[in-house]
Amino acid sequence: MGNVVLVTGVARPLAGRFVRRLLRDPGVDRVIGVDAVPPQQALDDAEFVRADIRHPVIAKVLAQHHVDTVVHMDVNPTPPGRTRGGRSAVKETNVIGTMQLLGACQKAPSVRRLVVKSTTNVYGSAPRDPAVLRENSQPKSLPGGGFAKDAAEVEGYVRGFARRRPDVAVAVLRFANILGPNVESPLSAYFDMPVLPTVLGYDPRLQFVHEDDVVEVLRIAAREPARGTLNAGTFNVAGDGVLLLSQAARRLGRPMIPVLLPTVTWMGSALRRVGLSDFSPEQIRLLTHGRVVDTGQMRETLGFSPSYTTAETFQAFAAGRGPGVLAPERLSRAVDRVAAALPVPKDA
Repeated sequence: MGNVVLVTGVARPLAGRFVRRLLRDPGVDRVIGVDAVPPQQALDDAEFVRADIRHPVIAKVLAQHHVDTVVHMDVNPTPPGRTRGGRSAVKETNVIGTMQLLGACQKAPSVRRLVVKSTTNVYGSAPRDPAVLRENSQPKSLPGGGFAKDAAEVEGYVRGFARRRPDVAVAVLRFANILGPNVESPLSAYFDMPVLPTVLGYDPRLQFVHEDDVVEVLRIAAREPARGTLNAGTFNVAGDGVLLLSQAARRLGRPMIPVLLPTVTWMGSALRRVGLSDFSPEQIRLLTHGRVVDTGQMRETLGFSPSYTTAETFQAFAAGRGPGVLAPERLSRAVDRVAAALPVPKDA
């Protein structure tokens, strides 16, 4: 008999895609999709259960369906479609929902595998960060709020669960910024702006992971490990290589407006108030200092190699957006001409 997999957060398109992919896996017998609101997309032969993971009812769902594998995807920066309440409701789902889910898993003897979707935001973005962050890297300053703090709290609760249930294989996947043709996120909203405000004097290094690779690595983490691999532990997940913010802007055909950091912070607050973009303080830090993670454990221990590099992921995202103010080729040539015209320092 195959696995019975429960997936949370299936009202979101990415989780829905993951459910449909799981149904094609020969090692999976049944898939149970859970969310507080019905999904807009089809879940094919998966069974949808309308349940809020913030409430104890989730324990009954696990017991009723004899679930052995839980994939927790309901840890996110925004509500699905931006329709399910504000920041407080999102935090409750992320943190309180995770606590309830883990409590239910602890009491369910059938559960033997847990996969949690987390984020590289837990590392923060600081000027003195290492050039490459590894899974055991400690943030220079703990997240003070927002999604990064939620994810850090979630991971703390997951570590406690792993100590209480050592018989359960626990995998935490820290995803870099997820992009693709169908992804809607605070960062994609930023890149959708006709003109990109940037912090004067900074050109951060960024990493991305393609939505297709997210689905595939979750599938690998949720299945029984192949010989020579261990589907347990904490793993950074990102496409190979990095992309500078200026390179991303050129690929989109979006002109940049470099402004002083206090101005960017003020603009972010103004944009959030009018609902144009979720320009959070943590996103401003990312767009100032950047973030690059090591993915050696993802390859060596989890046995996963992304199909898309960071540059290819962004290209796929850019292809799904509308044309920018300037054609990317013209913008790139203009930037190159300006760079060539700048005086060369004498000590260069």
